[in-house]
Amino acid sequence: MARSEGLRGVSAAFEAEALASLDSLYRAALRLTRSPPDAEDLVQDTYLKAFRAADSFRPGTNLRAWLFTILHNTARNRVRDRARDTVAVDSEVVEQAAERAPLGGLVETPETALLRGTLAPDLQAAIDALPDVFRQAVWLRDVEEFSYAEIAEMLSIPVGTVMSRISRGRHLLFQQLQHLRPVNA
Repeated sequence: MARSEGLRGVSAAFEAEALASLDSLYRAALRLTRSPPDAEDLVQDTYLKAFRAADSFRPGTNLRAWLFTILHNTARNRVRDRARDTVAVDSEVVEQAAERAPLGGLVETPETALLRGTLAPDLQAAIDALPDVFRQAVWLRDVEEFSYAEIAEMLSIPVGTVMSRISRGRHLLFQQLQHLRPVNA
């Protein structure tokens, strides 16, 4: 009986620490999917996998990085699985939906409004315009503040590739935002 109570305490501590990363996982998922409902599903799947594998987590290591690794692996698997799926499209339904959709085809949710409000519109647009591989690396480093090694593990790529992607991504951001700098006469 005492053993099961002790396990519940560890589980509760794990749960509390894991749930503390919910907002940052959602932001990362939104960057990966570019769709609030897909981001919510991705975060839900991430937590489901994490809680199922909680006993394999090594205490004393970075739980947040572990969760982000699960998130990125799950996102990568979803993209791969969707590429295999065949899609049947009814062009009439698509046209009707496009006519009814708001500008850009996305519904503004409180989460997207909050995220949009946290970054300057020009910076937000520049980040959104980055190719996925650069956007992921720059976001994880500059916004989520993960180390190069943690990002390399999350994305299953070498540290050198992480550094290169961050450098190239930052360079692209600089080029896209150059027009905002005041010109000195």
